[in-house]
Amino acid sequence: MKSDQLYPKATKEIYDMRTALAPETMEAFQNFSKAVFKEGALPEKTKELIAVAVAHVTQCPYCIRSHTKLAMRKGASKEEIMEAIWVASEMRAGAAYAHAALAIDEMGPLDPKETK
Repeated sequence: MKSDQLYPKATKEIYDMRTALAPETMEAFQNFSKAVFKEGALPEKTKELIAVAVAHVTQCPYCIRSHTKLAMRKGASKEEIMEAIWVASEMRAGAAYAHAALAIDEMGPLDPKETK
């Protein structure tokens, strides 16, 4: 890996090593992935847009790149992809807002003197 890169480039060599180290698991994962992304109750394009959004929430750079490419191949527009990313952004921010309830609960009741 180059020192100016944060993540190594996805290569066939890395794929081959991953497969060689756990071939049955790799095969199971690939079969699972194919099943998840095949046309079903949701169209493939919608599934790829969901994947783009989730990849941004999980912050997986490889997933962001691959599912963005796949979403475009399945017919998603740049605007649709960006809108999916905005939905992910709102949900990630929304999670922080919602989880503030844990800190508020831990802090206990508000002392009326603190609000002045």
